[in-house]
Amino acid sequence: MRIIRLKEVIDCTGLGRSTFYKYIAKGTFPKPVSLGDRRVGWVESEVQDWIRVRIEARDSAEGIAA
Repeated sequence: MRIIRLKEVIDCTGLGRSTFYKYIAKGTFPKPVSLGDRRVGWVESEVQDWIRVRIEARDSAEGIAA
């Protein structure tokens, strides 16, 4: 298991910081893990799963449209 920091999450997802935190507040993005005082990170596999679900939703929508 690997914990990744905000910069890497943003690089992986392509989301802007404010959009990213909006998704967390709505409960549609994995919650951060506290790493200590004023430090958080995200479980890499949870972020990858979130990306995978978005890709699958896109592919399903394309299949319906075709």
